[in-house]
Amino acid sequence: MTKITADDLIYGYISGIFPMADQDGSVFWYSPDPRAIIPIDTYKPQKSLRPVLNRNEFEIRIDEDFEGVMRHCALPRTLEDETWISEELIEAYTDLHHMGLAHSVEAYQDGCLAGGLYGVTIGSAFFGESMFFKVPNASKVAFHYLIQKLKDNHFQLLDTQFINDNVKRYGAIEIPKKQYLSLLKKAIHQKAVFTDGRVDQLLSKITG
Repeated sequence: MTKITADDLIYGYISGIFPMADQDGSVFWYSPDPRAIIPIDTYKPQKSLRPVLNRNEFEIRIDEDFEGVMRHCALPRTLEDETWISEELIEAYTDLHHMGLAHSVEAYQDGCLAGGLYGVTIGSAFFGESMFFKVPNASKVAFHYLIQKLKDNHFQLLDTQFINDNVKRYGAIEIPKKQYLSLLKKAIHQKAVFTDGRVDQLLSKITG
């Protein structure tokens, strides 16, 4: 099977599909129906998180250790858990990060990585992939910062793929695949900058 590349990821996301790896490393593409998204404008932090935010318990950094965040996300949560993030995917997403189209939001405590998340940005769409925490509330604070950044930079779509209890706590909802593809088409053709100008330059080549 041909090795997955950063270009494969780009064209997968703009087509509404995303990859996941099986335990043997085989990569498959998915396009669930219904699709889970998190409405950016209606997000509100849980009441229990507000004191944590007010105390500034974590320092937030962007893209300081993208591969490290991916590798933490790839670790099984329990002995029974399996991971869908293979070495092949880590390499492809890290290449995408170097292109300016994949980003990590990281929460640090006492100078150590305590939690974070990563995802892909194309146009004004952010495709959330995975998150982890080593310190309670670290990933929640990272997500809160992500939402603020998406709001400030006028992102239109936050894709979270599948619905589950974890994303429900952030306000995730399910919509029909047809509706998702319509939102996706609009979002990828509307420019939004997550960190720097490299994104705009790349988008003009990707979306024409």
